[in-house]
Amino acid sequence: MTTGVLDEAIKKAAIAWISVGDGPAYALWCMPAESSIVVVSGPGEQFAPGLAEAQQATVRLRGDHGGLIVATDATVTRLTPGSDEWNEIAPALAAKRLNASGSADELVARWAKTNCVLVRVTPVPESAVTGPGLPAEAGAEPPRETPARVETKRPFRLHRVRKR
Repeated sequence: MTTGVLDEAIKKAAIAWISVGDGPAYALWCMPAESSIVVVSGPGEQFAPGLAEAQQATVRLRGDHGGLIVATDATVTRLTPGSDEWNEIAPALAAKRLNASGSADELVARWAKTNCVLVRVTPVPESAVTGPGLPAEAGAEPPRETPARVETKRPFRLHRVRKR
């Protein structure tokens, strides 16, 4: 039963929460590939600290209702530019990449040139936890500090706004 839920969650995955070691989980855009997911990170792409060097990670996948349905340990394999696996997966991943500048071929060439990292994250079915085995708490955390956050001033109002 667990394997069926895991396989279905992988097939429908567009976002996976991936954590490396004891670090926080990051919501990462991914693409299903056979019985694993593929993630791209690096310059100009999503931020996934430690994933490129990792061999193990923890993956959490959501269901159709948006909630967590499976959590599992996974093995991480880095794809090398020019390898058969890279040549098969990178163009498919680039074609699904939204808001990318240029064509899929140009994007793949940029990934190889700028040392972006493509990793295959393969869940270990024996470690999958579903249903009642999942934690009861939400797992939500306050937003992390980032230089991208900007404090904004309250808007100026010339006249008093009445509450209705």
